[in-house]
Amino acid sequence: MSTTPKATDEAPVPEPRTSEDAAAETPAAAAVPAVDPRLLVREQGFKGYVDEFKRKIRSGEIGSLPVVVGLIVIGIVFQALTGNFITSYNLDQITLYAAGPGIMAVGIVFVLLLGEIDLAVGSVAGLAGSVWGVFATDMPDSLAILLGILSGTLLGAFHGLVFAKIGVPAFVVTLAGFLGWAGLQTWVMGDRSTIPTPIGSFVGDLTKYYFSDVAAAYGLAAVVIAAFYLAQLRDSGRRRAAELPHRPHSEILLRTGVLAVLVLVAAYGFNQEKGLPLSLVIFLVILLVTDFVLRRTTYGRQVFAVGGGIEAARRAGINVAWIRISVFMISGTLGAIGGLFLASATGGADRSLGGGNQLMMCIAAAVIGGTSLFGGRGKVWSALLGILVLQSIVQGLNQLNLESNAIQYMITGAVLLIAVIIDSVSRKTQKSAGRA
Repeated sequence: MSTTPKATDEAPVPEPRTSEDAAAETPAAAAVPAVDPRLLVREQGFKGYVDEFKRKIRSGEIGSLPVVVGLIVIGIVFQALTGNFITSYNLDQITLYAAGPGIMAVGIVFVLLLGEIDLAVGSVAGLAGSVWGVFATDMPDSLAILLGILSGTLLGAFHGLVFAKIGVPAFVVTLAGFLGWAGLQTWVMGDRSTIPTPIGSFVGDLTKYYFSDVAAAYGLAAVVIAAFYLAQLRDSGRRRAAELPHRPHSEILLRTGVLAVLVLVAAYGFNQEKGLPLSLVIFLVILLVTDFVLRRTTYGRQVFAVGGGIEAARRAGINVAWIRISVFMISGTLGAIGGLFLASATGGADRSLGGGNQLMMCIAAAVIGGTSLFGGRGKVWSALLGILVLQSIVQGLNQLNLESNAIQYMITGAVLLIAVIIDSVSRKTQKSAGRA
């Protein structure tokens, strides 16, 4: 008889696996988290940028593309209709009259980033110009200018306090200011319907002084090009040091080259007329300063945070009330500075300063330029792009001898409505894509 042992019917039960055992057997590469493919776009060359552009369009992240396309279309249409729209003279006129409303629109951008509105900016500008005009006749020009600007700051602080501390909606507060400050402007002017700009006043030079030396325009262009190149290079270096995807040097050179062509052509155009306008220089300085504040400071990030969600910002420790008050102070201050530009363009202070379509122009410029009405999204450069669109329309209509306010209002209203529709559709697309 065989003595071979009988095999068991049951298979041996393996020992339980622990998480440590599984981790030891997992390849090291599997432990590396997946990288968002959008971060690799710069490493994929031209195809990567095309794919990224398509993705942004599908997800509603169109940025300033509509307004840039709009500027190109406006230039082509008016050039076809007039035959001489794209000229150095029109470039000078557009930039000259864009400075005042454009500076006021920068303040509106700050307010819109909170998801609020400032309907009093035109009246603030008019009152500030009147305050300057009254005091400029009896005291040093610099002090009168300071008082005019401070009046705008105080009015903005009043709007912010009533809104942030008492809880009155910004729409109602600034609508009351729109009416009240216009009345106060008339009272400040007294029996005088107009106060001419005193001889030698700096306010008169705001829209009338030009740097006639050709080196001024080309020098400013060179500074802009160099600053842009160095900023791009610095950003790329910081991302490289942090081992993040960064712009290759070839792309930086390409972007800088495109900008160089634009600013050098503009400089050439200015030099074909009177030279570089002082108003443009001041406007650009204000844009650079406010852009730095919004994008490079803690305060700027807090403004975006409050606009993105008040309760979340409050839970993060942000003083929401102060942010709201300070933003309206900025709007009032820039509105007052814009009012001095308006006074310069009209030859002095008068009772209608800041009235008419100034409020419409400022708000429309900010929105058309790409700042969202819903808060939390926008740039101060929106003010520049938007006001260029509006002033280009005005200048083109003037060349066609269609100076009627009715036509300008209708076209501006249509452009504004299109901009808001694009903003709304973009926002809905971003929500559906899970990015808003």
